[in-house]
Amino acid sequence: MDLYGKYGASWPQKAVLVTLEILFLGLAAWILFGPGGPMIAGLFGWPVAEATPLRYWVIFVFSLTVLIRMGFMMIFFMKRAVPWSEAFTVPVAFALYYVGFAVLVLPAVGPFDWLDWLGIALFIVGSVLNTGGELQRTLFKKDPANKGKLFTGGFFALSMHINFFGDILWVIGYALVSRNWWSSLIVIFIVTFFAFYNVPMLDKHLAEHYGADFEAYRKKTKRLIPWVW
Repeated sequence: MDLYGKYGASWPQKAVLVTLEILFLGLAAWILFGPGGPMIAGLFGWPVAEATPLRYWVIFVFSLTVLIRMGFMMIFFMKRAVPWSEAFTVPVAFALYYVGFAVLVLPAVGPFDWLDWLGIALFIVGSVLNTGGELQRTLFKKDPANKGKLFTGGFFALSMHINFFGDILWVIGYALVSRNWWSSLIVIFIVTFFAFYNVPMLDKHLAEHYGADFEAYRKKTKRLIPWVW
């Protein structure tokens, strides 16, 4: 599925995408604060908290924040067309975050500690890198003087795909707060997806579109992880 190089508003597809994500967020709320949680915990023999742990609220706020950020970016920043296949497959991926982490955090009924705060910090930094980077690029593109130019400044000076690295950080934040080893599979999934699918596909598009400018950018900038790779 070629996601780059085609432009269009795609309002029906975006509406479907956001609607599905809202439904998944509602399912997460049913699990975290409604009868869904005790039902699932009973199936796995997990302890059931007498009162809603703070950790559950943090996971839900994470998901609500992601929904708001992604919706905002899709409406105001995204200029490329969204195919119908993406409108239905992307929400499934976000179900891993909204519903997956809502389930995985259920047995974590212990006290809030430094690992949770580290998860919150990583979530905030990742969100800033992702949304902030997209905002910087959008403002750059809006300047008529930059028409046809490749944006290599701001957060994108740290790595060519700093927005994807931001995604990885906030997913790690989710995983830390969930306090569940199974959450590492979601982290591995997103790292693998970016490293072996999204990044190569976008690099191919950028190389074809910007030519020598992209090659110069590639030579001096890390690909995904600042100062590492």
